[in-house]
Amino acid sequence: MVSKVSVKRRAARVRRQIRAGNAERPRLSIYRSGKNIYAQVIDDKVGRTLASASTLDKDLKGGLKTGADVSAASAVGKLIAERASKAGVKEVVFDRGPYIFHGRVKALAEAAREGGLSF
Repeated sequence: MVSKVSVKRRAARVRRQIRAGNAERPRLSIYRSGKNIYAQVIDDKVGRTLASASTLDKDLKGGLKTGADVSAASAVGKLIAERASKAGVKEVVFDRGPYIFHGRVKALAEAAREGGLSF
């Protein structure tokens, strides 16, 4: 079993690498729980969230079987891409946090790319 300390250490390492190389682009941050998945586009210079989407949004919640599968993550990816483009964001840095780029996280990223965001 993975300890909380190692999860926090991994997330900090990923974010440190992101901030070191790409300070001018906003960050697409992912949070994945057991029942839902959340995505935010964050401008770290200002410290403000530009766009957000999750499986709990009214736009998605009724059409999803569950918030914890790949199809739900794909729907969140499309929605975050749409909302980010309305906010004027075309390029982001993908912040996977402590999660492996696989399954729901990968589905969200690919759907966001198809929706018009570039990483």
